[in-house]
Amino acid sequence: MATLCYDSSGRLLFTEEMKKEYTIFMPQMLPIHFEMFRQILELEGYRVVQLNNSGQAVVDEGLKYVHNDTCYPALLVIGQFIDAIKNSGYDPHKIALFITQTGGGCRASNYIHLLRKALEKAGMPYIPVVSISFGVEKNPGFKLTIPLLRRMVYAMMYGDLIMNIANQVRPYEVNAGDTDALVAHWQQKLVDGFQAGQFMRRKYMRALFDKLCQEFSVIPVTGEEKIRVGVVGEIYVKYSPLGNNNLEQFLLAEGVEPVVPGLTDFIIFKIYNREVDVDIYGGSAIKRLVVRFMKRYVEYCQQDMINALKRSDRFRAPGPFSELQKLAKDYLGPGNKMGEGWLLTAEMLELIHTGTPNIVCAQPFGCLPNHIVGKGMIRKIKDNIPTSNIVSIDYDPGATRINQENRIKLMLSNAKRNQYEDKALSSHI
Repeated sequence: MATLCYDSSGRLLFTEEMKKEYTIFMPQMLPIHFEMFRQILELEGYRVVQLNNSGQAVVDEGLKYVHNDTCYPALLVIGQFIDAIKNSGYDPHKIALFITQTGGGCRASNYIHLLRKALEKAGMPYIPVVSISFGVEKNPGFKLTIPLLRRMVYAMMYGDLIMNIANQVRPYEVNAGDTDALVAHWQQKLVDGFQAGQFMRRKYMRALFDKLCQEFSVIPVTGEEKIRVGVVGEIYVKYSPLGNNNLEQFLLAEGVEPVVPGLTDFIIFKIYNREVDVDIYGGSAIKRLVVRFMKRYVEYCQQDMINALKRSDRFRAPGPFSELQKLAKDYLGPGNKMGEGWLLTAEMLELIHTGTPNIVCAQPFGCLPNHIVGKGMIRKIKDNIPTSNIVSIDYDPGATRINQENRIKLMLSNAKRNQYEDKALSSHI
């Protein structure tokens, strides 16, 4: 058994010895992306299990070990960890936990402390917690190397494209399951390529983008016109089926097309915020140059994806990060960067301007940053763009699923009425 080692503050470290012996649990957020992330981490020599346990048991564990005033994503992630440790069959003494840590002025900055406190309360303080972050914490057995980050960026871009085109095909497929089968095929194909050292150059990525668009475009579809509904909000609740009660599946069942902005804009946003810090508060010119280089690199990759979508005759393409900045400037400044910051407002505006005026803004109850940049901006958006149809939905342990879905159904009824009125107006012109 690996020897437990601690730093000078008493924090349990994830050691090189643990890397060889321990299984790492990773929470779920984006099913397509995170499965590729998991396999990329395994290529680096880690043993990683992607957690997909869900249901009331996860919520109950979160409520038991986390204060119920803590934000809902923290409660769910920690509940998912504790539930998996207890019921997965793995030796708790050979488990480590991965969790992302972005820092900032919201309760997400306390995830690591809350998780360690929950482990102590559950009698498992011997389980190491690995923060996937830039400089917040360091562990001898885990390093964010440049090659690892590069692989993650490419996996994110592939994941964003697959999610984008799959959402444009799945609601219309003639044969149910065709889209999901092709998604699974490409997930495995990409990971096999990563293992062989392929697909990690922009030249290959551009070719694969075109290939992906071509293969998804030949899935037989009905050709009918469906209402499109955008999904925005706090990043975990926006993406995680556990966090939003399978929102995308609900929307599909209601006969609409979900439109979900990709992860790339959020990552660029987080990088850009480091540049904003230097501009507003001062700091190193070298830091500004480094973050600008990182931002530019991811933006180039994003533009490759956008160009591939534009070349296809079948799929709509999102705008680049620079367009989101322009859309938000009349609403919020770049210093509004807590939580999802001005990006959340910009995503709503982009959806509206690109033909998706119906939007679900999903956020944890009591998430102050997102209630400001999400719910707090809805009135101004509606005043400026009367055709917008936005509903804000709170997710927390006390919110009932039926209430959430009924409020979304009310928004959908407004969307159907607006669509009918638009068609009636067009027929008279």
